[in-house]
Amino acid sequence: MGPEIVCIGEPMFELNQPKNGGDFHPGHGGDASNCAVAAARQGASVGMITALGADSFGQSFLELWRGEGMDVSAVKIDQGAPTGLYFVTHGPEGHVFSYRRAGSAASRLTPEELPLDYVRNARVIHASGISQAISSAAADLVFLAMRTARTAGTLVSYDTNLRLRLWPIDRARAIIHAAVALSDIVKTSAEDAKELAGTIEPDRIADFYLGLGPKIVIVTMGPDGALVATPSGRDRVAAIPVRPVDATGAGDTFDGAFLAEYLREGDPFAAARYANAAAGLATEGYGAVAPMPKRAAVIAALAERS
Repeated sequence: MGPEIVCIGEPMFELNQPKNGGDFHPGHGGDASNCAVAAARQGASVGMITALGADSFGQSFLELWRGEGMDVSAVKIDQGAPTGLYFVTHGPEGHVFSYRRAGSAASRLTPEELPLDYVRNARVIHASGISQAISSAAADLVFLAMRTARTAGTLVSYDTNLRLRLWPIDRARAIIHAAVALSDIVKTSAEDAKELAGTIEPDRIADFYLGLGPKIVIVTMGPDGALVATPSGRDRVAAIPVRPVDATGAGDTFDGAFLAEYLREGDPFAAARYANAAAGLATEGYGAVAPMPKRAAVIAALAERS
């Protein structure tokens, strides 16, 4: 048997400059990898489907994932392409990303290379708009993984994670909404929904995405918490008080923590409260991965700060 949670997407080595300037701090990013690490830190069994370059950045990811107890048996090493790289700077409007990802190893992974049994044996697979935006082959691979999962009874989780620098809005909307229709769990944000669904009102966003077929829709609202909606009910989850310095990876932390807790307890509303706390704690340090909390810290924060 393979891991319970399988994340599909592009890992990206991170160079993050603190708000006061100075040297860039090395780290790890990429939304699928972030989600996977966050889930692993909650005690979940996690694996990745992706490709890395045969470079020091790729080796660093393998060391990270193994150190977190993750399964890397479905990770391909591409001898002819690099691992993706991105830079994070911090300005008056928050964090700003700059990418070096064209032709990355993950973007060259094809549907023919998808390990079908790895998908079938998982309890849930997770992908995102970014997973599909990096190349046409990547988009097709995610769709194949989703169809394979649904046939096998594996849950499908999807984060819209819209990045208009990666693809035009019309293509993004068509592919993301086709993916949503194949998903059981969908997370989006008011910012994404403004472009994708034409509204920023959380309840209308939830109605729109529930109408496409998912059983659970989560609309994150930053410091205002999140709305969790199912066909039979909905609830707003308040954010816990935090001292944020860097929101990089907070949404991905939510994804991973939610999936881990949902598989553990089966309650989407309780899982969202848990994930909201984990995401809040992840903003209290710099970088996507370094400040991600472990389960004990999340439970303590829920007890102390809620």
